[in-house]
Amino acid sequence: MQGIGRSRGGLSTKIHLIGDAHGNPVDFMLTPGQMHESRHAVSLLVGVDTEYVFGDRAYDGSPIREAIAAMGAEAVILPHPCRKSPAAYDRYLYRARHAIENLFAKLKQYRSLATRYDKTMRNYSAMVAIACVLTWFRI
Repeated sequence: MQGIGRSRGGLSTKIHLIGDAHGNPVDFMLTPGQMHESRHAVSLLVGVDTEYVFGDRAYDGSPIREAIAAMGAEAVILPHPCRKSPAAYDRYLYRARHAIENLFAKLKQYRSLATRYDKTMRNYSAMVAIACVLTWFRI
């Protein structure tokens, strides 16, 4: 587990999350806030069995797309506008990405996650895990 990120605004951490089609959390990883999203995406995808992998523009990189293709899945990732040869994606399927955005909205309802009260990565990771479990129990 990595350390907590520091910025001028204080402590920061990014939550990288895998969710299912129903908007339930499956797995997560925490990284320091100053680290780019795409650096740990491939390690998070190891062992995942799926047909489609959704992501935003931050995950539009060749290593990530190659890892998704090696899994036998289709990458539904909006291409970054600065890319010389943008990859094709299914616009209709990309609309389903709202499920993961809604999942983050559910997790951010827990005040300690949204405001980052915990001072250690271990405690913050435990709070994210508890929030994920409670999200599964929601009706």
